[in-house]
Amino acid sequence: NSYEAGDVIGTGSFGIIRKVVRKADGQVMARKELNYGRMDERDLKQLTEEVNILEQLGSNDNIVRYYERFVDKPNNMLYILMEYCSGGDLAGVIQRCRKTGCMLPEDVVWAYLTQITLALHDCHSETDAKGSRKPVILHRDIKPENVFLDENNNLKLGDFGLSKAMEQAAMTQTYVGTPYYMSPELINGQPYDVKSDIWALGCLIYELCAGHPPFHEARTQPELAVLIREGKIPDLPKPYGNHLGAVVKAMLRQNVRPVSISQRTWN
Repeated sequence: NSYEAGDVIGTGSFGIIRKVVRKADGQVMARKELNYGRMDERDLKQLTEEVNILEQLGSNDNIVRYYERFVDKPNNMLYILMEYCSGGDLAGVIQRCRKTGCMLPEDVVWAYLTQITLALHDCHSETDAKGSRKPVILHRDIKPENVFLDENNNLKLGDFGLSKAMEQAAMTQTYVGTPYYMSPELINGQPYDVKSDIWALGCLIYELCAGHPPFHEARTQPELAVLIREGKIPDLPKPYGNHLGAVVKAMLRQNVRPVSISQRTWN
């Protein structure tokens, strides 16, 4: 009763995302409405992990902000209130560029890269803003559809539904992300770790510039695995500069990607 329900802006296997307005102050939010009664044990565990991770991430300006949650036990419903991003997502940006034949200005690409880097730095850090220890958080599904824009064109990393909080020595073994963004570790049957998120970021920035992922010509997973193992990263299209191309290729190297994204100086 504290919120005025608006349009449905997203759907999923167990519910919807709805635009809502808080009646007390008129603040617009996004509300996940999830029927946990339809979930099996694995899905419930994943949902619990997502909520815990959202609470741990705090108030980074480049991460979709979590506000609160409500449980409606009689109806087996969980409501998660989050920041509403009115500018869509990077998938929409890429699609518009394809349709119009335009290319994102390089300064915009750099701005987007910097903002996602800041978000991932907080995820991958072993301490929070107050210096207290926290688990490293792996996003595990970085892709255009999961990076949102607010009304001021600022980026917000979101959709932590597949994320994992890990202790330093415990790497997750399962692959759950986007096939074209699979890292060499996953292709080779190794655990998903921080470097895998960085690889996915490299694929994302490449797609922002080129309009397609770096290994888009692969039609099957075995073909994709061969291309990733060969490690031949196509150059960015003109007119993007050599510096940006070098940064993207640094994130897409086979074995010497920076372990921490904070160790890389972009400018």
